Amino acid sequence: MSDTERILRLRKELHEHNYRYYVLNAPVIGDMEFDMMMRELQELEARHPEMADDNSPTQRVGSDISHEFVQVEHRYPMLSLANTYSEQEVADFYNSVKKGLGGEEFEVCCELKFDGLSISLTYENGRLVRAVTRGDGVRGDDVTTNVKTIRTIPLVLNEELKNSFEIRGEILMPWSVFERLNKEREAAEEPLFANPRNAASGTLKSQNSALVAGRKLDAYLYYMLGDELPCDGHYENLELARRMGFKVSDAMRKVKTLDEIYEFIKYWDTERKNLPVATDGIVLKVNSLRQQRALGYTAKSPRWAIAYKFKAERERTRLVDVTFQVGRTGAVTPVANMEPVQLAGTTVRRATLNNADFIRSLDLHEGDYVFVEKGGEIIPKIVGVDADSREAGARPVEFVKRCPECGTELVRYEGEAAHYCPNDTGCPPQIKGRIEHFISRKAMNIDSLGPETVDDYFRRGLISNVADLYDISVDRINGDGSRTKSAQKIVQGIAASTEVPFERVVFALGIRFVGETSAKLLARHFKTMDALAASGIAELTQVEGIGEVIARSVITYFHDEKNKEIISRLSAHGVRMSLTEEQMTGGSDILAGQTIVISGVFGRHSRDEYKEMIERNGGKNVGSISSKTTFILAGDNMGPAKLQKAEKLGVRIVDEDTFLAMLGE
Repeated sequence: MSDTERILRLRKELHEHNYRYYVLNAPVIGDMEFDMMMRELQELEARHPEMADDNSPTQRVGSDISHEFVQVEHRYPMLSLANTYSEQEVADFYNSVKKGLGGEEFEVCCELKFDGLSISLTYENGRLVRAVTRGDGVRGDDVTTNVKTIRTIPLVLNEELKNSFEIRGEILMPWSVFERLNKEREAAEEPLFANPRNAASGTLKSQNSALVAGRKLDAYLYYMLGDELPCDGHYENLELARRMGFKVSDAMRKVKTLDEIYEFIKYWDTERKNLPVATDGIVLKVNSLRQQRALGYTAKSPRWAIAYKFKAERERTRLVDVTFQVGRTGAVTPVANMEPVQLAGTTVRRATLNNADFIRSLDLHEGDYVFVEKGGEIIPKIVGVDADSREAGARPVEFVKRCPECGTELVRYEGEAAHYCPNDTGCPPQIKGRIEHFISRKAMNIDSLGPETVDDYFRRGLISNVADLYDISVDRINGDGSRTKSAQKIVQGIAASTEVPFERVVFALGIRFVGETSAKLLARHFKTMDALAASGIAELTQVEGIGEVIARSVITYFHDEKNKEIISRLSAHGVRMSLTEEQMTGGSDILAGQTIVISGVFGRHSRDEYKEMIERNGGKNVGSISSKTTFILAGDNMGPAKLQKAEKLGVRIVDEDTFLAMLGE
């Protein structure tokens, strides 16, 4: 067999095994055998670049190359469905359909309403050619590269439908992946995703398709469109889609009566808790495509379909105790530990209590029975207390007065809801948290290190502050000598971080209340670390966007002798302590006082480069259009919604060439 024949056979077999494993959950070979076949195909494709195919199984791993998303107009608008919340509203819909069809008999397809990101997939000659998000319903983002990493979406169909067609569905993040991801983000003290829908959306919009591949997104398909679909029945077309390799929900059911619809709703209102993905309701569709066309559309939604939304889930459970966690910034967060309870597909044992004011507003007592809810926000919330079940003599939950880690008396800053441990240089969670923040992607970007490694080095006494990282050697961290390669990578990653721009160094220091944006403002105003360290309250508050709270925090940080020593050591190791000469001399005030929105895709510079130009020339970047917007820097494929809003508010549109001419480029 020739290499060409072997490549084609391997592709076909791997597509089939992928379908059996991810869609049918019925693999016929083991992981090792699958991996060996994949490796063989990768080697053959590397030897035969002329056989390159964007839909090869080897392309599902994604790439770390960044791609700006291009907006694409939908052939068929992606309208939203009208929502109902009661059986009476469902009956109103049913009777409206009956009246609209003049008494003609009809069937209704009952489906689960998956809570994810809507996607439209276009296939031609049995091959995936385009994947587009819902966007504003008229245009969406082309996310084909990222969608190809999702294993449940077929790249090549096992039953070829020659004519072009579109199939729509929902991109989802399974509960198990969502919980693992949030645990990782919690450990890194990054903001948690509120729910799997937000996590799936954020993942699919990533410019790094390798990251998308690692998140293990899922997809359910629920609607076919095209000029020449095989069947008049929506249900029947989806059954064909299932046979072609698409993941279609087994819950789909075709019914004729209202009672059958109510039975479906009642069953899944309970059973959905056992599903591996999030659902938030039921979708009812008239099954016949001919009847759908006859019923037509309102301005916003089809008359032949409706969504029934489930009520937010709420359960009652007992409070076991309240513990207090210390974060990187010293903020102390109370956490309710509860007896386990099943809620929205997961077992809930913990819920944040936010702060002392929140505890007081609940009138929470030790051993109370509490009501826990998951609605649109999937992070568990305590929404109330069953005071009638409270035991006699139960004591109110008190917020701690001293740090649970180091014993320092807590403080509460003016205007802040949280309590803080002020011992930022001696409190272990804060020390480790500051180091983890320092190495993070948006700070020094030392990606060879992680929270577990930082914890290990801290316990071994190798590091007690960020400057200690630069004293690490391969010999010191290699331990028994079995991890030479990883140790070398870590040391190389630390050395490479000395090239990180000054703005990110300021952010990396972890000065309380100084975020990414304020660090950039401070760096560009003061230009050097020495100037920033010597600044006073008056000079700091003159910087636009820097208030008194941030200013006092900056002064406190640079007055601490330990912090001064750390900065001195970082400087000695070559970490950047000032803007580059180009940054210092290349700026102007041409855009001073101007607020600018960037939209679209550009040919001469990236969006990030344009953002830097705006800031370097005195302008301010904002994400949304308002009456205060000076102008919009518009590239190709600017979103229609933004264009419409700009026209309504009379905001000027500036193209790429005009903008560069403004700056004299």
